Amino acid sequence: MIGGLLNIIKPPGMTSHDVVSFIRRTYSLKRVGHAGTLDPAAAGVLPVALGPATRMLEYMTDCDKSYRVELTIGYETDTGDDTGTITKSMDCIMPAQSKIIEVLASFLGTIEQVPPMYSAIKVQGKKLYELARAGITIERKARTITIHKINLLKIDQRKFLFDVTCSKGTYIRSLCTDIGEKINCPVVMSFLVRTRVGSFSLDQAFTLEEIEENAEGALLPVDNALDYMPKVVLSKETASAFKHGQNISMSTDEGYDQALLRIYDHQNLFIGIGQKKYGTAVMIPIKVLVSG
Repeated sequence: MIGGLLNIIKPPGMTSHDVVSFIRRTYSLKRVGHAGTLDPAAAGVLPVALGPATRMLEYMTDCDKSYRVELTIGYETDTGDDTGTITKSMDCIMPAQSKIIEVLASFLGTIEQVPPMYSAIKVQGKKLYELARAGITIERKARTITIHKINLLKIDQRKFLFDVTCSKGTYIRSLCTDIGEKINCPVVMSFLVRTRVGSFSLDQAFTLEEIEENAEGALLPVDNALDYMPKVVLSKETASAFKHGQNISMSTDEGYDQALLRIYDHQNLFIGIGQKKYGTAVMIPIKVLVSG
């Protein structure tokens, strides 16, 4: 079976599901999934897993992400971006560059963020965007997120451009709305490009056309997205035990307590994910990619 990862540039106008459907047709494969939904209007990095690699998707969504964001002042919409219906407009003067830099810096670190109504979060079995389209607005619980970096790139009379690196679960539209509140002006996210998801970067991504022309050449190894995990290489005997789901004894001087580990056999073949039990010298198989 075909297996591996794809680093795809999702074009604006396509949903993440549209991209998955395209990949299924291209590789004649049903088992395809993506890591980290991108809004239809947004562009940028969309990691996609094929075949057995889909078992790694849950470990790919925990990665930090980077975005380039354009924010337009003077109006806001029900969706938080420029595709929605205008709900408020106001004549605004662009704040001084020093003020914008100060406001952006105020979001650095661990903060609380309220998800937008137009999101895929489920409440009592209903996605928020389904409720929003029905004209229903409900109170959303704030979530804890982390903004690692945020830098102003360019500013003009109506718009400014900035880069942000953040934890999973961050909604850039909500970040833009919160920025607008701090500069006392309604705003929308008018353009968004995701430039990185973990180790997947925009400069190494493939367009759909490039993948269609060279489907095999675009595939990446299954463990390509897991380099944030420490690597452990097992002997032939312990690798065989790991493949059969057995616990493995590790050297007590190795750290990694409770951390997820990339596990390789004696031939440096990736065979799954393990986790060392806290305070012990035992590593438990969490996900075995190769059996037998």
